[in-house]
Amino acid sequence: MSVDERTVTWVNEAEKRIAEKMEWLSEKSKNKIPYTTIHGVHDDKSSKTQEFSLDDGINWWTNGFWGGMLWQMYHKTGNERYVDIARISEEKLKQCFTDFYGLHHDAGFMFLLTYVADYKLTGNAEGRRFGLHAANLLAGRFNPVGKFIRAWNGEPGEGGAQDNRGWAIIDSMLNIPLLYWASEETKDPRFKHIAMMHADTLMEYFVRKDGSVRHIVQFNPETGEMERDYGGQGYGQGSSWTRGQAWGLYGFMMSYIHTGEDRYLDTAKRIAHYFIANIPEDGLIPVDFRQPEEPFWYDDTAAAVAACGLLAVADAAGEFEKEIYHRPAVKMLKALYENHCDFSKDSDCFLQKCTAAYHDKSHEFSIIYGDYYFIEAIFKLNGTSVYLW
Repeated sequence: MSVDERTVTWVNEAEKRIAEKMEWLSEKSKNKIPYTTIHGVHDDKSSKTQEFSLDDGINWWTNGFWGGMLWQMYHKTGNERYVDIARISEEKLKQCFTDFYGLHHDAGFMFLLTYVADYKLTGNAEGRRFGLHAANLLAGRFNPVGKFIRAWNGEPGEGGAQDNRGWAIIDSMLNIPLLYWASEETKDPRFKHIAMMHADTLMEYFVRKDGSVRHIVQFNPETGEMERDYGGQGYGQGSSWTRGQAWGLYGFMMSYIHTGEDRYLDTAKRIAHYFIANIPEDGLIPVDFRQPEEPFWYDDTAAAVAACGLLAVADAAGEFEKEIYHRPAVKMLKALYENHCDFSKDSDCFLQKCTAAYHDKSHEFSIIYGDYYFIEAIFKLNGTSVYLW
């Protein structure tokens, strides 16, 4: 695919600035597993001094992305220092398996980018062992009646917790590659069968006719029947949470990459067309495509994830289709680079206007997975990324 000279120039510049920042940042934050920044400084989800619940702290769902950034840098530079720092996170993440109760449906996010990446890039046998352990735990969340992987934890009446035994979420499409990898690694098709049944369920119940995507669907855990959906982290029920669209777009592409099944590619394209049609003129993505004009919140993570997904679709598309998906990915990444990135030492994160959920108290702050997907996408544009999914 031809890339115009102006694009090459800013992408090369962005890649150079990422590498320069990661060189000092990796050393500064090497003993942390960050989620966001506090006054510009990475926080630490692995800190033993904080009072975390079982699914927070070391079990927090984003705890693999810092490792993923380090493994991307190792693949790009060959610098063994990134291996050493990435393994600091992995050593801390062992506690998740000891605790057990705090583990959840986001095992793919946590362990594909850490242990499995380590095994793929270095052959580290410990990475394979813990990756397979995580895959077995994720497979154990499968509901065979409803054919879905359960989201979150908790039991009915447990401390007033929400009964989510029948809940599934679109984010899970980026976790099931852990199961595909486990099948590929062990030659045992059980993991792949679970992943594909889950993907087919989400394809049927989560993706609307117009290509927009639901965040949460509730099934009856005893019968498997769909009961209702929830707006989740978007504006509301029936709305269009942008990161959810991005999870679906890139997630179904991952199922296509691992299985070669055209239905997953077709679904990714349908979501992609909806997303592309709603990209604002300036290329900066809101929290929800159907949110009101006020208050208006950005979510840079949605843009970064969607860009990765669009680039993946472009790679799989026919020659005459590629630009349909490639061009909007470049548009969003350039908008992030020029407007919402901080490459200075004033902030330990790159993207500055990420939002976890529309109705949260805080908006437009730094989130580690936004940085990971931004780096993956920029490196992919330059042909220097490694596929860790």
